[in-house]
Amino acid sequence: MNQSALLRPDWTPATVALMVLGFVVFWPLGLAMLAYIIFGDRLRGFKRDANNATDGFFAGCRRSHGRYRPHFSTGNVAFDDWRKAELDRIEEERRKLDEMREEFDTYMRELRRAKDQEEFDRFMRDRKNSKRNDNGPAAEYQTP
Repeated sequence: MNQSALLRPDWTPATVALMVLGFVVFWPLGLAMLAYIIFGDRLRGFKRDANNATDGFFAGCRRSHGRYRPHFSTGNVAFDDWRKAELDRIEEERRKLDEMREEFDTYMRELRRAKDQEEFDRFMRDRKNSKRNDNGPAAEYQTP
């Protein structure tokens, strides 16, 4: 018998024993087990309903979230036109800043690559020079 069958929300010997043990150890644990026995079969539906409600709420938040809402109107046409022009200008500035940031990131990647290549070349050059100066590692262990 697996664990889920032992602790199903029903009056089984295991659930009754856990309820009694819960009341003996700490009464809220026994009360929680009693609630699970009585209302446990409704928990799955409650969880599903709660998940659907929160999903619907956050989906509504995602739909209304944006940089600005162009369909929102104050009723003053001149103000709405000015606001739209300003938001378009700001959006253009944001686009330019994003392009500049991308160019800078590319520049920094290339700079790091060049520095890494220089360090690697220096390592290889030093390694090659040290092998020429030594007779190799086998020369250290030769006996006279």
